[in-house]
Amino acid sequence: MHLCMGCLNEIASNDTVCTNCGFDNSVEQCAPFLPYGTILNNKYVVAKDLSTNGESTRYLGYDKTTGKVVVIREFLPIGLFDRAQGDKIIKILPEAVTNYSIAVSDFENYYNKIMSLSDMSASVVIDDVFRENNTCYVIEENIDNTPFTEYVKSKGGHLEWDEARPLLMPIVSLLEALHKVGIGHYAVAPSNLSVNSEGKLILSGFSTENERKRGTMLKSQLYSGCAAPEQYRDDNVLDDATDIYGFTATLFYALTGNMPANAKERTKDSRLLISTNTVKRLPPHVVTALANGLQMRRDMRIANFEELRSQLSVASTVQAIQEEISRTASMTPIKNEDRKKSSVNPTLVGIVATVVALFIFSAIGLFWLSINPLQGLFADEEVEESTVAVEATEDWTGPVVDDYVGKNYDEVVAANADSTVSFKVAAEGVNSDTVSKGTIMAQTPLPGEPIKTESSVIYLVVCEGPEMITLPDVTNQSLDSAAQQLTDLGFVVLQETQYSDAYSDGTVLGYKDYKTGDKANAKSTITLLVSRGSE
Repeated sequence: MHLCMGCLNEIASNDTVCTNCGFDNSVEQCAPFLPYGTILNNKYVVAKDLSTNGESTRYLGYDKTTGKVVVIREFLPIGLFDRAQGDKIIKILPEAVTNYSIAVSDFENYYNKIMSLSDMSASVVIDDVFRENNTCYVIEENIDNTPFTEYVKSKGGHLEWDEARPLLMPIVSLLEALHKVGIGHYAVAPSNLSVNSEGKLILSGFSTENERKRGTMLKSQLYSGCAAPEQYRDDNVLDDATDIYGFTATLFYALTGNMPANAKERTKDSRLLISTNTVKRLPPHVVTALANGLQMRRDMRIANFEELRSQLSVASTVQAIQEEISRTASMTPIKNEDRKKSSVNPTLVGIVATVVALFIFSAIGLFWLSINPLQGLFADEEVEESTVAVEATEDWTGPVVDDYVGKNYDEVVAANADSTVSFKVAAEGVNSDTVSKGTIMAQTPLPGEPIKTESSVIYLVVCEGPEMITLPDVTNQSLDSAAQQLTDLGFVVLQETQYSDAYSDGTVLGYKDYKTGDKANAKSTITLLVSRGSE
């Protein structure tokens, strides 16, 4: 079989120009890249170079054992090696022996860890990592996906939050898993994301930390608008907050259609330029999370993925609040004579109606804003700030609704035991990993509204603490099946292997720290025990 080195379709042995892609197979691949047709590990055929950075080069490749097209990544650190035209063996520069040895070991260890997480739905699949030709190679799955930038353009230039959230949240789980095994991505950007045929977002563009910050032995590759400020400074530590900056910048692009300014530019003016219309159509808690995730100072930025997930996952209680308000209104209609006796100003009625509508769309977000203000973060010329307040009319001297947000529900009920005010939880509640269980997160009527009846019902949204999910029975399932089932439930899945005479290699034995039927925080890490077969 004769393959075109440009597309890996089969061509006649006497043909030089491919009729499928137009590639001229008579030319040679220029050094320092591998010659066309090089065989690696006795099975992988090297074709044309696809892309390169300061650490490695990607080639189109062919797996002779499976007949599949793959991507071959070769460790080629610019400035540390030499390779003559037509050669395969890397020649390390004498002055770079120590740096090369450290960098290639980092590269091999990094991709072995990524390969251990290849079962996560958002990760590119790594099939093999091996040493050859005095360097290291990684075999990646070849994915014919839609680039994320094209996907966003096809949706009108930006995504709505309801569409962006299920797309991007699996990326958070993948990043969290990476950091749990001691590595990071540090290049989360729209150009490193793609959408597969199942509509899931896939993260690629992996490189070691040596490539993702200044001041290392490698020529760095940073993504403008998504690289965190610390990546531009020599020898700065990169951590969870660095990847959170890149993820939040990517989310910012998805929701607005624009990239944040380069971090170097934001050192002079850290404000984010975002249009008024965009702010109005986004849930306030999402706007807050964008602001917190893109803080220039790392100590002020969202610090870990649990906190990021929490700020982006405040559950909506709009429908329940609407139903409660509607049901109560239908049970206690206002009589005409009551309207005449009422001293409520018509203007106030309009304000209250407006506030109720605004509350439905932003109650949860306003809670976050109250504990994490955005003062000074957005450019004044781009965002119109408006404040709506409910106040009693001038002639009203009676009681008004108190502010219960942020207080403990049981304490509020006990303190008002003798009051004419009664409380009703308007929905099942909101799960949060950062707000204490029992804390009131929103209310209606809003604080300051007049209490004009003998008894008044206050509807409250109460935090129920972390979301707890029952662990399903995954015993005797394949690792892929069990991991996918748990990932779909929101868990981060890791594995540990052990010998077993009763279960075949790759079969799940059970949970390490839990048993079937136990309840666990939906955002926690679950370790599966996986059989290695008989010892």
